[in-house]
Formats: sequence, structure tokens, C-alpha cells
Amino acid sequence: MADVYDGAFRTILNDCRKLILPMINEVFQEQYTGEEKIEFSPNEHFLDRQDGADQKRITDTNFTVYGSEVKKYHWECESTPDSRILIRLFEYDAQIALDQGEVLRETLTVTFPNTAVLYLRCTQNTPDKMGYVIKTPGGTISYDIPVMKTQAYTLDDIFDKNLLILIPFHIFSFEKNFPGYEKDGGKMKELEAEYERMVERLDDLMKKGVIGAFDKRTILEISRDVLREIAKKYENVKKGVGDIMGGALLETEARKIRNEGISQGISQGISQGISQGILQGEQLLASLMSRLLADGRTEDAKLAAEDEKARKRFYKEYGIID
Repeated sequence: MADVYDGAFRTILNDCRKLILPMINEVFQEQYTGEEKIEFSPNEHFLDRQDGADQKRITDTNFTVYGSEVKKYHWECESTPDSRILIRLFEYDAQIALDQGEVLRETLTVTFPNTAVLYLRCTQNTPDKMGYVIKTPGGTISYDIPVMKTQAYTLDDIFDKNLLILIPFHIFSFEKNFPGYEKDGGKMKELEAEYERMVERLDDLMKKGVIGAFDKRTILEISRDVLREIAKKYENVKKGVGDIMGGALLETEARKIRNEGISQGISQGISQGISQGILQGEQLLASLMSRLLADGRTEDAKLAAEDEKARKRFYKEYGIID
């Protein structure tokens, strides 16, 4: 289901924010160093309609990067190419621009975001870019919407370019071979070897301090979520690859995760109540905070950090505890 993949994309961007910048560098040819501040905007928008019936739409993610310039970005994750994606993108972009528009001396100024699409599946006919052509009384404006294709990147590409955000979706590169893996143990070993190598390289990055234990755990957990969805009809694939990632998750020390501060996203904007909650709640609280923030529930995150009863209620809501 596309919602699983959309949710996975939103979660990894929110929980592992420092991994976003290499992806922007790759697609938009930027030169971000990794030290820039990233600020997320609400992903819920109400599209104004002429009939007065506002329509609620949820973007996958939109955020601002504060570097030498301040730039807004909007990314959508699509499991399969869709002919209507451009219409949706433009609606989202226009609403993002309006939400942050300014009226000064009877003049409305809006800034459209830098927009891109991540395709998890693609064919030979999937374009490398799309585009807008906007005809106005003052002239015609046109610009490109870059397309990033998960299947265009090998495992070596992902690690060499630090595109670790793509790891949960790397399994899409093997989807067409699932029937063969399911029936042929030898072929299945090749897929398992790919994921063993992936885990080894993540371990190496963690040992070098390039990523933290929380980053590694998040990548592996989201990868397992995506695997369960994409391979739900292929038990051998689900078990073979899932066991490799499950073993790696067990090896990630909970204490190490907690001592790192657990949530890079939490520290940006909600320091007081949440920092107190981290000390009390360890892994469970970290998981809850990540989910609340990914859903844009900032006030609930503050409440969970400060109020034990509310915290337990949110735990049950997200299925973190029974």
C-alpha cells in the first residue's frame, strides 16, 4: 500500500534529518555541508476551492534549509509513476507558497519551493525530470521538477554518495526477481548477501561516527516495514532479508541509542519538556516522540514529555505498548 511507503519516507526524513542534505545535493546540485539547519513545515494543507469547500491534502514533506541562502523544498514519494502527479505537485506547491506568502503595499509575494519526486518504481519510459510552464499576463515562467529514481542507484552508489535515505527502498530494485528468489535458494542467497553487505557498511559508518546508533536503528526498522509490505506474498524473501535486519537491530545497543540523545528531530524546537522526557522514557519515549513529530503533533509531544498519563495514552494509540 502506498501509504506505507509514504509514511516510511516521511519518518526517515523527520527522524534522520542530517541525511536529507546529501539527497538535496544529489538532485539539486547543491553544496550543503551537513551543518545547515533544517526546519519542517506542517504537511497538511487546505486547498482553496471556488465552491468554498476546502479540500485537505497531505504532502509527503516540505521543509526549509538555512544555508548561505534560505531555500524551501518539497518532496513527494511515489511508489509508481502516475500521470496526475504533476497536477498534485502544482496544487501542493501553490498552497505551500500561499501559506507562507506576504502581502505588502497591496502586493502579494509568494515563493514556490524547490520540488522533486522520488519514484520507488520506474520503467525505461520514466522521465528524469518533469516541469511546469506557467503563462501569466506578465510573461511565461517555466522550470524543471527533478525525478529521483531509487532503482537507478546500486548499493555502492547509495553509500558512496551518502544517500542513506534510499536504503529502506533499495528492495524495490529486486522486486521483479521475487518469484525467482522464492523458489530458488541459491538466488535467495544472493539477495541475502546484498543485505548482509548493507548491514556491514552501516556498522562501519556507525563505528566511524558518520551516523549514530539511532540513525542505524531507524534505517533498519523502516527497511523492515517496507519489506513486510512489498514482500507480503513472498515468505522466503520476507524471512531471509528480514532476519538479517532483525539480527542487526538486536545488535544495536539500546544504551548507546539513549546516550546519543535519541532524537535529532526532537532537539530542534522542543527542547525543555522533551529533554526531560528522554531521561525518563529511554527507548519507548524516543519512539513515541519520533512518531508524534513525524505526524506534526508537536503539542502532543510536549504533553507526552511532561504528563505520564498522556504518555501512556499515546503509547497505546501508536501500539508501542499494550
